[in-house]
Amino acid sequence: MMDEKNSDRIDSEFRYTLIPIVYSIIFVLGILSNGYVLWVFVTLNPAKKLNEIKIFMVNLTVADLLFLFTLPLWIVYYFNQGDWILPNFLCNLAGCLFFINTYCSVAFLGVITYNRFQAVTDPIKAAQSTTRRRGIILSLIIWVVIVGCALYFLILDSTNVVLLKTGGKNVTRCFENYEKGSIPVLIIHIIIVFCFFIVFLVILVCNAIIIRTLLAQPLQPQSNANVKHKALWMVCTVMAVFFICFVPHHIIQLPWTVAELKIGFQGNSRVHQCINDIHQVTLCLMSINCVLDPIIYCFLTKKFRKHLSEKLQSMRGSRKCSRVTTDTAVEVVVPLNNYPINTMTKYSVTPVP
Repeated sequence: MMDEKNSDRIDSEFRYTLIPIVYSIIFVLGILSNGYVLWVFVTLNPAKKLNEIKIFMVNLTVADLLFLFTLPLWIVYYFNQGDWILPNFLCNLAGCLFFINTYCSVAFLGVITYNRFQAVTDPIKAAQSTTRRRGIILSLIIWVVIVGCALYFLILDSTNVVLLKTGGKNVTRCFENYEKGSIPVLIIHIIIVFCFFIVFLVILVCNAIIIRTLLAQPLQPQSNANVKHKALWMVCTVMAVFFICFVPHHIIQLPWTVAELKIGFQGNSRVHQCINDIHQVTLCLMSINCVLDPIIYCFLTKKFRKHLSEKLQSMRGSRKCSRVTTDTAVEVVVPLNNYPINTMTKYSVTPVP
């Protein structure tokens, strides 16, 4: 049945070009990077030997892959000018997994940050208390809570038919049906945004303390300085994921919800259009976390860095052997194993082995 009430909704037509392109790139890069990360974890780390933080990272990878598998559905949707031509249950599934990926990513990045905060502020206690069992329990709690909330999207009537302003064509929208003046919907969005910024504030404070603690440490040998440098980069990467991917969306989410529910901005269509345009861009930014998350693994696990370095070194060696050139500058290959080995003690502040 066609929804006449939503026929006059503000639309951002550039999204039908931008989002398929961005999602296609994210899909390819995300599947390759997260698939490789998961393969390395499974290959190099038997399940019984996974420690707490590695358990968090495996779960974060799984959450990213679940969302990446739905990207082809969204690509088809936006490529068809926002017309859901697939079965309706796939719209529900895509919306459900979008929610799961977003807030599982936020939650697991939060517990990873707190794990590193403990390792920096009280390394001895953290080394003694960090257990596989705690990682499993926290991961289960995160999955149960977020999947439980996301089940709402599976039972929701997610599609509606609207008449396009241009061309007079009927299209089926996916999760774009907004009941005018719905206070319950507004309250749900307020709760989600509020919870996000609580988690973000905790992560911000923890990372600020981590940076301050690391910078306050006295000068150390080169090997220890390299570890400190990697730890700082890890903190910066986590913060970059939040500031690039999650914060813009949650800043614009409430104004966008108010405008879509026609509770506010009714007298200024230009402001409403601007808010909607920004919202579409933030949806693209949200998906980038699936590509940025694997970068965090490089700074957190020695085995992952070693495996990646060996592969890159092998590739460089193969290319060197296959090329015949007189340019000696191109022929220079510095083996990674010439660098000093980290000899920090058990309780030093280091990324996870």
